[in-house]
Amino acid sequence: MKLSLSGRASATAVVAAVTLLTCGSIAGAAPAPAAAAAAPDIPVANVKAHLAQLQSIATANGGNRAHGRAGYKASLDYIKAKLDAAGFTTTVQQFTSSGRTGYNLIADWPGGDTGQVVMAGSHLDSVTAGPGINDNGSGSAAVLETALAVARTGYQPTKHLRFAWWGAEELGMVGSRYYVNNLTTANRSKISGYLNFDMIGSPNPGYFVYDDDAAIEKTFKTYFTGIGVSTEIETEGDGRSDHAPFKNVGIPVGGLFSGADYIKTSAQAAKWGGTAGKAFDACYHSSCDTSSNIDDTALNRNADALAYAVWSLSA
Repeated sequence: MKLSLSGRASATAVVAAVTLLTCGSIAGAAPAPAAAAAAPDIPVANVKAHLAQLQSIATANGGNRAHGRAGYKASLDYIKAKLDAAGFTTTVQQFTSSGRTGYNLIADWPGGDTGQVVMAGSHLDSVTAGPGINDNGSGSAAVLETALAVARTGYQPTKHLRFAWWGAEELGMVGSRYYVNNLTTANRSKISGYLNFDMIGSPNPGYFVYDDDAAIEKTFKTYFTGIGVSTEIETEGDGRSDHAPFKNVGIPVGGLFSGADYIKTSAQAAKWGGTAGKAFDACYHSSCDTSSNIDDTALNRNADALAYAVWSLSA
């Protein structure tokens, strides 16, 4: 997650959405129970296995997976190989930022109406200070495992599914902005909605929902209500993660977030557990953002929410 101008964390809400998308927009209709019921459980062990690989990659490459560094490209290659083997059509998009080459990875699941594209994405880069396992290995691994679940189940949605891993988010959403800016007007209009997952396994977690699109917000809340977890609206990180370039051109966006360096209140600790007076992620943008800097319960809930959203919104 990109730093705000004040150096504070972008409190980009991360929660699960399940309302039907209509062509080019999101309907404010009730959730689709049948589609939601068909969404698979995402094994948290699988998500954590991807995180272990990202940790190993960082360890072998100077301790980080930052833009323009070998650890970033190795992370992208790992995810691409998994997707290629699962039958996705992958595209690597190249750009330049701060004098270094960056990459986005786009993966399309064959089939579905390409005039109605549902996207789920996350940034893959870390800061140079550490391996970035919560920020944002957590989102990247959960998006990857959801994509692999699409392949495992042979899911054939009505709408077209696209997954993305963005480069250079930590430098100001450079990769996602490059992607959006290079879409034609016609191709932008085909994206029914973009869901963003940035920091979804914080060790002292909260459950925050983006409020950028009312219908997506409502569906995320519906999912968490169904599992008995209260949520709050994310208000601190507007415009500071990869949903912003999509929102800026009129594409409906939503997403989930479990907190960064803001401090958990007593009321939040009473609601969610954890420690009041402590940051949601005390290792935010630090060398200690390692594979031990993850809350398994938050990661599991948010990964399942991600899948629930993808199945429901594309049905």
